[in-house]
Amino acid sequence: MQQKATPDALFVVMVAENTGVDIDELMTALNETSCQYIGGLFPKLIFDDALIDQGVVVTQLQGLQKIHIARGLAAGSYDLEKHPVALGSDYCVFTLVDGLASGISGFLSELYRSYGSEIRYFGGGAGSLSLQQAPCLFSREGFLQDAAIYCLLNQSTHLGVKHGWEKLGGPFVATKTSANVVEEINWRPAFEVYREVVEADYGASFDSQPFFDIAKGYPFGMVREGSECVVRDPIAVNDDGHLICVGEVPENTFLDVLKGKNQELIAAAEQAAKIAADQAKQPAAAMVIDCISRVLFLDDNFEQEVKAVTKALQDNGVQPTMRGALTLGEISSFGEGFLEFFNKTTVVGLFE
Repeated sequence: MQQKATPDALFVVMVAENTGVDIDELMTALNETSCQYIGGLFPKLIFDDALIDQGVVVTQLQGLQKIHIARGLAAGSYDLEKHPVALGSDYCVFTLVDGLASGISGFLSELYRSYGSEIRYFGGGAGSLSLQQAPCLFSREGFLQDAAIYCLLNQSTHLGVKHGWEKLGGPFVATKTSANVVEEINWRPAFEVYREVVEADYGASFDSQPFFDIAKGYPFGMVREGSECVVRDPIAVNDDGHLICVGEVPENTFLDVLKGKNQELIAAAEQAAKIAADQAKQPAAAMVIDCISRVLFLDDNFEQEVKAVTKALQDNGVQPTMRGALTLGEISSFGEGFLEFFNKTTVVGLFE
């Protein structure tokens, strides 16, 4: 890494959680070099068209201006640096967050206010597939949890964002929520409403198997006028009948219950790659941030999704090897530049 580093290079170090590497030792080794780096632990990684359970994938980006740390996402106890001048589309903020922290949407809103709507945003949520929160981000500032790392890059970035989930029922209203917990839907316990819709389609009861074994195929969609809905993944139900999601759900949000089909999800990921490739001329790096719960849903068919994304990039003249991670939430600006925290979505970024 040191030999290839230029003064404005950023190395994004993605570590598969089953690798068994000692992160403190890794940071010590990296800190002995002159390179600027950020990193995270993820359930799995992607390199070219392969899914990696153990290993490290490094991506070099250019145009680094500064690395920032936001600590205390749950409490909102951070102050983001406000950029003094408006930046254009030749800039990007690359960010990694603790995917199991509450307060991610609030952080992204502050980030958007700090840097504006013209630049691009790209990143994802680090963390463990066990869904147990623990340190999962690292930089020269240490091994962090309940935090975010964000970097301003003077590098043109082209994005494609798609998920492919389709509406099954709704719209409903999330009449009572608390951060990432949906307590009531249409003034009734959230799980009551959700299970009525899902069990009627699935043909079996939630009482017959673990909650997420069924729920992984039936996420929520937060309705967005004029664009694909933003997916929220219900990962657990508590004793009060509240649904716990990855990512916040604002109160009074209109929700659909969605359903997935393998080929539609794979086609959507391929389309995300094409959208990004159609905008790029000669990208120097290609990254994909894909949701771990897409793997859990597609199972052995997920290999088709990775190969479809790789082929779409190659067919459109993208030469850099695709690198990426399976994440607990995906971060991207989309449409007119608004910034969102997604679930169950494929985000492709090409950096020129």
